[in-house]
Amino acid sequence: MFVKVCGLATPADIDVAAQAGADAVGLVVSGTSVRGLDRDVAVRLAAHARAHTPAHVLSVLVVNDTPAAEAAALARDLDVDALQLHGGAYGAAEFAAAARVFPRLWRATSLKERPDTRVGAHGEEVLLLDSPRAGSGARWDLSLLDAARPDGKWLLAGGLAPDNVAEAVEQARPWGVDVSSGVESAPGVKDHERVRAFVAAARAAGA
Repeated sequence: MFVKVCGLATPADIDVAAQAGADAVGLVVSGTSVRGLDRDVAVRLAAHARAHTPAHVLSVLVVNDTPAAEAAALARDLDVDALQLHGGAYGAAEFAAAARVFPRLWRATSLKERPDTRVGAHGEEVLLLDSPRAGSGARWDLSLLDAARPDGKWLLAGGLAPDNVAEAVEQARPWGVDVSSGVESAPGVKDHERVRAFVAAARAAGA
């Protein structure tokens, strides 16, 4: 079970997620998210992730309101492992523009957007299915996956927390999971014990 912990804001957040066994850490650059980082902070955190996490732990830049080519240039400059383009504003043309600058792309969307749920439909290597209100902590109707369940490398997100991730994994059968608000003590503030508990619960569910 692949586990991504997103919306990290401090070096300690990154360290705890990596030490807990997360496979990826997410850094959000967005003007509309409470978890959005200033770019100079993102630079420092990306450098910390490169220097202080095991080589297999991926660093993922997450954007939802940055033009695709600009986001790709930022991902290249930050030297992260992947760029997650989040939301229905990023279509095939935007992914193609980003790929010309930075090749490792993830696509994040919700079923409300009626997306193509084939992993790789826009050239991405990972697909993430989220709540219609990303970052809200709201759960969504997983029964909708019965008619649109992806195959391959796809992550389930939206309202996941240490106490419900096992149930969600059993129902949705994803390749991996993504968490942000479900491991916070306040919006944008990660609770390190909840991070550890979530990773452990997700791992156990995957096993």
